[in-house]
Amino acid sequence: MADHILFLTGKLAKKSLEQVLEGMAPTGWDYTVHDLGISVAGLMTTDMILRRLADASGFTRIVLPGRCRGELEPLVTKFGIPVERGPDDLKDMPQFFGRAATRPDLSQQRVLIFGEIVEAAQVSVARIIERATYYRDSGADVIDLGFLPGERFEHLEEAIAELKRMGLRVSVDSLAPEDLIRGGRAGADYLLSLHEGTLHVADEVASSPVLVGQPAQDMASLERAMEAMDKRGRAMLCDPILEPIHFGFTESIVRYRDFRAKYPDVPMMMGVGNLTELTDADTAGINALLFGIISELRIDAVLATEVSPHARSAVREADRARRIMYWAGERNRLPKDVDDSLMNLHERRPFPYTPAEIAEFAAAVKDANYRIQVSEAGVHLYNRSGLLTEGDPYDFFPKLRDALGGDAGHAFYLGVELARAHMAWKLGKRYDQDEDLKWGAALPPVVEDLTHQKAMGTTMPLRRQNKGRDPLPEGRDE
Repeated sequence: MADHILFLTGKLAKKSLEQVLEGMAPTGWDYTVHDLGISVAGLMTTDMILRRLADASGFTRIVLPGRCRGELEPLVTKFGIPVERGPDDLKDMPQFFGRAATRPDLSQQRVLIFGEIVEAAQVSVARIIERATYYRDSGADVIDLGFLPGERFEHLEEAIAELKRMGLRVSVDSLAPEDLIRGGRAGADYLLSLHEGTLHVADEVASSPVLVGQPAQDMASLERAMEAMDKRGRAMLCDPILEPIHFGFTESIVRYRDFRAKYPDVPMMMGVGNLTELTDADTAGINALLFGIISELRIDAVLATEVSPHARSAVREADRARRIMYWAGERNRLPKDVDDSLMNLHERRPFPYTPAEIAEFAAAVKDANYRIQVSEAGVHLYNRSGLLTEGDPYDFFPKLRDALGGDAGHAFYLGVELARAHMAWKLGKRYDQDEDLKWGAALPPVVEDLTHQKAMGTTMPLRRQNKGRDPLPEGRDE
């Protein structure tokens, strides 16, 4: 039996969905678009579908709007076929179908991330555990305790013990040999950093050393230290040291390349903080570029920090970057159209609808509820009274004052949504009414519960919006 898909939608989206599906020219499967009798497809719920769709005979599966709320299992039970949510925006339907079978699996990676707690000696064990938990949840594999020579780290052993109790790997980061020995004896897995003058530390503890040159740029010194550890039969990481921009950055990249060419199998580390912390640029892009180099040179570990406020998501971005680059590298393809977690400020397809298409939507609206959309022309606001398009949200209010009247709650709502839409337009981001803007890995991931209706709907009548958008009366779907 040929695949015959039933697409459920609403009145306003039906024509656009039909155009998108027709443009896809599907082969090997057929489709039917069914208007469930509501205006806004995104307000569709499981209960509504159960009431309004009597039968799905002849179909092999059902595709719902991406924002349809409710459990899918009751629909599967009633109709006896698979039921799934489509993309949030119907314009993404071609990508949804084209990539569904080959959606990248980013569960794999080959780079260890050391998340450094800078100045660990100056904070309590409780604070160290709190920070370590955050780093772990952000993707770090090893918790690095960093402190300066001469600092009294009286609770070093206690901190390591607590971290190990959590099942975490630990590294101690100090230039003082006595501190490194203390950390090693307390159970640290790694010591940062040893050079040829401090290799005796490795003879006293079992921790794996991270080796550097002395001075850092001296590759001959690093090679001697590496050879000495190799003769001892010890595991190690070698770090040619990444320098900040204008302080040897390009030459340091060359050092990494030359070291890898000379020693193709020696494990390497790169400390990325000299770029993410010391460059006033979004760290997502810096991480993407650095992890591209890390992938090409097969660097095994990175040391990442989040000291500067602008680097507050650097570890999470590093985690995404290592996975994206690994997936693309294994397939010998560009790191493009793999995952958008590092596109924090821009999107590849920010404006799915043209001004002409939005004008068609506006012409079909017969109620007083406002809709907001964004195109390359600006922010569009419309209801049955007409369509307004502006580049600045403040320009809407003189035209809306009479319509809003004394409805302060609705005015507040419109102010929030117009500001959000304006931000999306200025930054080249996609905007969806009542939805937060997507910031990629710059914020912790939020998994939206699609099994429950939102407290805030998108098209509640004006007389109800100033009351927090309470549920509709029994028996009303829209």
